[in-house]
Amino acid sequence: QVQLESGGGSVQAGGFLRLSCEISGDIWNRYCMGWFHQVPGKEREMVASVDSDGTITYADSVKGRFIISKDDVKNPLMKRLLYLEMNNLKPEDSGKYSCAAVFLCYNLGASNNYWSQETQVTVSS
Repeated sequence: QVQLESGGGSVQAGGFLRLSCEISGDIWNRYCMGWFHQVPGKEREMVASVDSDGTITYADSVKGRFIISKDDVKNPLMKRLLYLEMNNLKPEDSGKYSCAAVFLCYNLGASNNYWSQETQVTVSS
């Protein structure tokens, strides 16, 4: 249902990365989706979410730097893709990232969401 398609890697501070998740069609238009960040020893935190009505929410730590978006027409293979564009990356953005989908946004991040695999992002200073 939710599969990490691409992204992750190592960049220097100030750099750019884009993560993408492929979302199955049966939940694409009806579900709330989001991206999460986790570092060792800390709780997983939501960095950005987009509700089925298009409402977008960002964590304060990434506002103005990260962009969450959905695309189901512009990519060459017409996949249903959830993106996270990460600009002006900082060392504190390092960690594991994953995407999730759930029917209602208030429940986004819970263990019963559809979760993707994790990908590692490393930002060096």
